[in-house]
Amino acid sequence: MAPPIVRTVSRYLLRQHIAPLGFALAALTSLMLIQQVAKQLSGLLGKGLPTGVIVEVFVLSLPFIVAVTLPMAVLVAVLHVFTRLAADNEITALQAGGVSLTRLIAPVLGGATAVALLSFLWNDQLLPRTNHELRTLQVDIARKKPSLTLKEQVINEIVPGQTFLRAARIDGSTNKLKDVTIYDLSDAERRRIITADSGRMAYAAGGRDLFLTLLDGDINEVSRTDPAQFNRTFYRTNRMRVSGVGNIFVATEHDTYKSDREMSTCEMRRAAADARRDARRAAEDAQFVIENDLRRLSGLAPVQPVSTPAVSARTPIGLYCRAIERLGAWLLPREADAQTPGALPSQRPAPPPVFITPGAGITEDQRERGARTREASYEVEIQKKYAIAAACLVFALLGAPVALRFQRGGVGLVIGMSVVVFTVYYIGLIAGEELGDRLVLTPFVAMWTPNLLFAAVGLVGLWRIRRPGNSPHGGDWSDVLEPIRRVIGGSRSALAPLWRTVR
Repeated sequence: MAPPIVRTVSRYLLRQHIAPLGFALAALTSLMLIQQVAKQLSGLLGKGLPTGVIVEVFVLSLPFIVAVTLPMAVLVAVLHVFTRLAADNEITALQAGGVSLTRLIAPVLGGATAVALLSFLWNDQLLPRTNHELRTLQVDIARKKPSLTLKEQVINEIVPGQTFLRAARIDGSTNKLKDVTIYDLSDAERRRIITADSGRMAYAAGGRDLFLTLLDGDINEVSRTDPAQFNRTFYRTNRMRVSGVGNIFVATEHDTYKSDREMSTCEMRRAAADARRDARRAAEDAQFVIENDLRRLSGLAPVQPVSTPAVSARTPIGLYCRAIERLGAWLLPREADAQTPGALPSQRPAPPPVFITPGAGITEDQRERGARTREASYEVEIQKKYAIAAACLVFALLGAPVALRFQRGGVGLVIGMSVVVFTVYYIGLIAGEELGDRLVLTPFVAMWTPNLLFAAVGLVGLWRIRRPGNSPHGGDWSDVLEPIRRVIGGSRSALAPLWRTVR
């Protein structure tokens, strides 16, 4: 057990971080929330939504913002506290009392580890649920104006059960349409199919009626009572009014679809395992069709594939997932057996014998790559949850030696260092996610590279301030600017002969 004086110092250092951490978290979260409000509020107000729905959108955005700002707040708090303690000579007094710099930083790293664990639980348990609720709510809001949800090359439902629209190209900024087909089922006696080369959409006041101006097309009508009757009308300009376009907000009660950002780690591990099985099956199918093709060319009978038993999708993967499942079973009421049926001992049906042309295996290769890409997207998201949580510890390891080395940097050091670290870290995170999803990098390397780089810088900085003769006292911005001046001066000296030759 540590001596009482050391425990007192540890508690003192941790208490010093509480207020700056809370202030930095509140300030950064408020700043990003204001940015979200400024970006989305005008669009939400223009739809005539209830105030409660608008507030719910921004409340559901808070967990994601906190997940991003919590590591940032840890760095700000560590930089602020250690620069202030060093400026007030408290670090000098503690060192004179026999407390080493490593012992001063250790409790801060321990506190950062606790914050990292809380951050992981926040990102893994609360954030996916709020992301799912937010996406569902945004889809419900978007339904109030079809132009915001119309998809190209898809039959979109404009009026439920009555009017459907398909367009090859949709310009959301100008509401222009290209290669339009409208299916009108509003009349019980007849069916109409309207086509147009191009068109434009507009909304009446309140957005309840949709006006379509269609150009260069035809109208095909079929009577349901007399199928032999068919009318076709050509037109240059056709103006339509579609009444009853969804302008009433209807909240979705149950939405079972989830993207990777709406899943917990355990759900993504099961999904990744399913994707791996799909990739393995695609590879086996490719080998099977190639083998059958060779057997056909050799005059042999085709072979049947070996059936593989299905695997339960509810099986928890890993110690953490099993612990979460047991905790949930203990805290939540037990569900009825009919609601959670166990996996039946079914088998994958055997496909019929296949005789393949020279393109044997191409479809299976595409299936395998699609499954590998799907698996990579889940694994990248899992590693991102771990990496963002671990960033709390990494930023504390980076901030402490920097603050002790440049203790007279003051507020400028806190702001400047924070902006540089945040920018580099999140750009690296976004780029890594893109490379990981494209199978260029492994998920671990894609998500953990920024953490590993900053952790290495922090360890080097900690080693340097502990070395004899590298006292942390007295460092300021001149220590940073002087090496830069020397590099620039050396570059100018090296380029001077070349510059005189060019002149």
